[in-house]
Amino acid sequence: MNAEPELTGPGAPFELWHQLVLGERMVVFRDRAPHLRALLEHSARFGSAEYLVFDELRLNYRDHLKRVASVARALEERFGVRKGDRVAILAANCPEWIVTFWAALSLGALPVGLNAWWAGDEIRFALDDCRPKVLIADEKRLARLGGNLPQVAIVGVEDDFGALYDWDREAALPSTPLAEDDPAAILYTSGTTGRPKGVVHTHRNVIALVQLQLLHGARMAKLLGRAAAPAAKPAQRCMLVSNPLFHVSGLYTQVVTSLAVGAKTVWTRGRFDAGRVLELIARERVTSWSPHGAMGPRVLRHPDVGKWDLSSVVNLGTGGAPVPPSLQAGLRAIFPNAANAMTVGYGLTEGTALACLAYGADLEAHPESVGRPLATIELELRGDDGRPVAPGDEGEIHLRSPLVMKEYFRRPEETAAAICRNRWLRTGDVGRMIEGRLYVSARRRDLILRGAENVSPLEIERRLEAHPSVKEAAVIGVPHPELGQEVKAFVVASDGAEPRPQELAAWVAETLAYYKVPSRWEVRSAALPRNASGKLLRQVLADGGGSPFIEE
Repeated sequence: MNAEPELTGPGAPFELWHQLVLGERMVVFRDRAPHLRALLEHSARFGSAEYLVFDELRLNYRDHLKRVASVARALEERFGVRKGDRVAILAANCPEWIVTFWAALSLGALPVGLNAWWAGDEIRFALDDCRPKVLIADEKRLARLGGNLPQVAIVGVEDDFGALYDWDREAALPSTPLAEDDPAAILYTSGTTGRPKGVVHTHRNVIALVQLQLLHGARMAKLLGRAAAPAAKPAQRCMLVSNPLFHVSGLYTQVVTSLAVGAKTVWTRGRFDAGRVLELIARERVTSWSPHGAMGPRVLRHPDVGKWDLSSVVNLGTGGAPVPPSLQAGLRAIFPNAANAMTVGYGLTEGTALACLAYGADLEAHPESVGRPLATIELELRGDDGRPVAPGDEGEIHLRSPLVMKEYFRRPEETAAAICRNRWLRTGDVGRMIEGRLYVSARRRDLILRGAENVSPLEIERRLEAHPSVKEAAVIGVPHPELGQEVKAFVVASDGAEPRPQELAAWVAETLAYYKVPSRWEVRSAALPRNASGKLLRQVLADGGGSPFIEE
């Protein structure tokens, strides 16, 4: 059953039509909010329903709006923040982060999410790059600057932010004129190689993402028959958030989308704790969770996973990094009520988080696919000559949609290199389309050139991680005097296992070509270096140094 035509056709709630977006004709949702402040204003209808749950703090929608209005007034009157100014946020996930985000964008200013895992040098670089009018920061991140504080007004989360809450408790939300294509926020790229770049998202970008998520929810409700009886009052949706706010997966897909539908968000704090996640799911009756990176495996391996009631979870969504079929199967086993509604998505910061989605029975049948392009998303695979490749061939993934970023902040040359003619975004990812489904092979920069062959690390890593003695694996190319590069594998052993390179090489050779079998090995006990979104930091492995990120 394909429910999408019924939902997107003429007169349907998610009707599609064509419109000019930054000068280019694209498919958009006809019925949509004009800007993000409109979503915020509309959230008043949820009143006493809970919006944010952080430990003992439980903030409902009515009180959240009051805090946002007061903080917006304080930003404007105390710090002179105006439309187009930047308000930088450097903190762990906390209510003040979220309130600042909504307050700044409601003024027409740009909240800038700084990576909470950055060390001092990266923080200073980003502050110099975005040049904020004010910095909202917690003590731990400020301490990383070693006393060399930036020349900008600073509001400390722990000691100073309360004054912004109390600035004007009767304030109304700002009325600054806003347009769809006005900049709304800046989030920095992961910075897995080189310096991170500030991605400028518009109000249109984020609202288009929200609409895609709402469309998918409506589609799944039809497919799974979840529609409630008209007389029944639906229970409030509850989303557990364990992703960082400075990432699209934490901020846009959770904070903004939750507000649009009146959902409750329950937040974890500090270093990821699988036991705490299980406790929160059971206690708060969580209905949705999006484990990224190593979160899913850590929950699967927790000794108490079978002791908690996880039956409330009916939606599981993941992505941002490869999701092995074995992990998908494990998550289905411990979250049985979400087994038919699991999703694996593909997207990137420059494309506002989402482009393709695999879900339900189709994901189970094709677990290595990231699914089909979503409504409003145009996708092409192109060769080095810029032309579309033949069906089934590998090519660089290009995207065009209302979700494509406006630009890299203050980087016109890099923007021009990323956004091609007619606003097609070069993703730098390599993939294949088979029967309409996208299979992501690798980042172009991660491909290994061994002799005359391109080798994708991803397929080797998936094969290695299917071995029972391997917890996780990473593959990179290292210099070779004749071949140019050879394949090196980093393997983290499963608990109690002692994997041998010869055994693992034979395992890889059973299913992959000889030139893809690693010739160099490093077996280690420490976890592989990853950034906050769960992406593997291959360059750290290649350089042999430490991770530039400070994990909590």
